[in-house]
Amino acid sequence: MSGDARLILRLQRGDLEALGQLYDHHRLPVFRTALAITHDQDAAEDILQEVFLRLHHYVHRVDTSLPLSPWLYRITVNLSYTYVTRRNKWRVPIEDFVDQLIGPAKYCPEPEAERRDELRSMQKAIDMLPFSQRVVIVLYYLNDLSLREISEILGVPVGTVKSRLHYGRESLRRQLDGAAQTREVQYEFT
Repeated sequence: MSGDARLILRLQRGDLEALGQLYDHHRLPVFRTALAITHDQDAAEDILQEVFLRLHHYVHRVDTSLPLSPWLYRITVNLSYTYVTRRNKWRVPIEDFVDQLIGPAKYCPEPEAERRDELRSMQKAIDMLPFSQRVVIVLYYLNDLSLREISEILGVPVGTVKSRLHYGRESLRRQLDGAAQTREVQYEFT
């Protein structure tokens, strides 16, 4: 039996210390996921709290034979989706994802202004993705989850996850290539 399963069983018996231990173990990935989707630190903190309130409220429905992480990610994604559709705010850049998508910047240093432009372009490109593609991109690149794990979290077939990831990446590349060409034209005229 996993450590999470033992803690869930303790929580089901009313041991709130077990909830605290689950919170300590899972808070960073839950917060990071919520932040990556909402781009709002306050919203991510609220979502983090709500995820664990729901865990406490629905603990008797949690299947201890399954890993807890997919359940937590599913709740996090659902709450983040609700937030995004209601407020539609994106503010925090996803620097790690930018590095993976547009290549290793380590070997050719860029001026800070160009880096900020790239991050803004990335944010804008991610904003334009359909929510289903946006969530897959965040779970895959920021949380380093496998396609199968994302499939379980979202409750869709692995093929659907692959498709959303493929189309999300292609859309981001097209948008970023267009933004780079626009910047080159602007630099030529300045």
